[in-house]
Amino acid sequence: MSAPEHLVFITGRLARARLEKVAATLPPERFAWSIADAGVKVAALMTEEIIRRRVEIPEGATRIVLPGRCRANPEALMRHFGVPVERGPDEIVDLPAYLGLAGRKVDLSRHDLRIFSEIVDASKMTAEAILEKGLDLARRGADVIDLGGLPDTDFPHLEESVCLLKGAGLRVSVDSFSIDELRRGAEAGADYLLSLNEETLDLAFETDAVPVLVPMRPDDLPSLDRAIERMERAGRPYMADPILEPIHFGFVDSITRYHEVRRRHPGIEMMMGTGNLTELTEADSLGVTALLLGMCSELAIRNVLIVQVSNHTRRTVEEHDAARRVMYAAKADAALPKGYGRDLLALHDKRPFVQTPDEIASLAAEVRDPNYRIAVAEDGIHVYNRGIHKVGTDAMAFFPDLDVASDGAHAFYLGAELAKAETAWRLGKRYVQDEPLRWGAAADDEAEDTTAFKKAGHTKHSGPGTPPPATRDATPAEADAAAPETIEPDQARAEAASVAATESGRPMRIVCGKLVPAEGN
Repeated sequence: MSAPEHLVFITGRLARARLEKVAATLPPERFAWSIADAGVKVAALMTEEIIRRRVEIPEGATRIVLPGRCRANPEALMRHFGVPVERGPDEIVDLPAYLGLAGRKVDLSRHDLRIFSEIVDASKMTAEAILEKGLDLARRGADVIDLGGLPDTDFPHLEESVCLLKGAGLRVSVDSFSIDELRRGAEAGADYLLSLNEETLDLAFETDAVPVLVPMRPDDLPSLDRAIERMERAGRPYMADPILEPIHFGFVDSITRYHEVRRRHPGIEMMMGTGNLTELTEADSLGVTALLLGMCSELAIRNVLIVQVSNHTRRTVEEHDAARRVMYAAKADAALPKGYGRDLLALHDKRPFVQTPDEIASLAAEVRDPNYRIAVAEDGIHVYNRGIHKVGTDAMAFFPDLDVASDGAHAFYLGAELAKAETAWRLGKRYVQDEPLRWGAAADDEAEDTTAFKKAGHTKHSGPGTPPPATRDATPAEADAAAPETIEPDQARAEAASVAATESGRPMRIVCGKLVPAEGN
């Protein structure tokens, strides 16, 4: 049996005890380990220079693991020590999973499912707007841009739109009830036609575009079988879509039809249009999408048609992209779709609380400065510095205990952080001070330079040279964020009342900042 790998974990004084506790659980037949204390309190504040000067690597070390929030450059340190150096997980509790002890190494780089993303009102948009929208959908993860035609609406710029999209290197499908529009789209170079049935199937033999076949009616599978058989005899490529229907309008029956078509035709290409579930079910779409793509994975359906009309599905491309990668990886491992990252978890986290109340209390006892630390555990929000350690569940209730009444900038910072911490505690999400909450595929993560320290935020400074209140460096705003707009109170009240009166059909007034019906109505 080969010798165990010798890992060296570099850390600071405050995290050492927790790191030793977790490292002791590592299987000795796979890992030997050492802890190198860099001589700083907080491991995240270690620099390359500190690590080079203060850390000695024991003989026989095979790999050095830095804390996830350490901003040192692993490549520079690897050249210095002559041993591979890598950045580990942000939280110590995630170390076993990071080392592959969850039974698998997560690889979400692959998938086998093609996303058709429909522009539903393409006929009402200019060709230039269609191109801009198509490029945006492709950036988000779409593989094919689907141009949706509308009944009784002319689409005179269809050919131009197809040519612009194709010229930008995009694949294009045309989706219309009009045979004429489908023919025009195909002649302009569209790659796919949605959708043909046995009565309109002749068009498939006039063009090289790949048709998507549908039944005459959703419950008429024999008509789909006949269309499939005709394409098979001709040796032409195609896809079959038995049509997914909304809940209470045939949903369960339509799922069984997908299963039946796969049983009858084991090797054919199939498509599922997910919009009848994501758009027509007022539930968070990420979970709905994950379930549907799990069905696609089981049935080897390798194409989905998606649509985004409702506001609650505004991230549907990203959600489908995340789900197809998770399902592919789980299927390749013959495993449940568990333990493949946090992209399909938006509201809750699998392990939201990385510290126990006792561990936070131990850390609080070591603090010797006035800077406020915020942490979240099972029992609530913890706020502590050298003078206090308070626990609660209401962000606003902490204010009387915090010495910031005369420091507006600091109060603003703590208010924002505590509100974020309360959100995390109530939802069961992981909270890290000065870091954004992570929402999985429901929101983009901020890009950051992991080798550079973040700009200082509003913390409690002490000692000589302390900047005056409201002048301290602030964390920069998001790159595309607009400055807050000033709206005069009278203007805001008038606009709000006008909107409310229009929507409700009766006069409204504002009481304590809320709109309520005016008295006498």
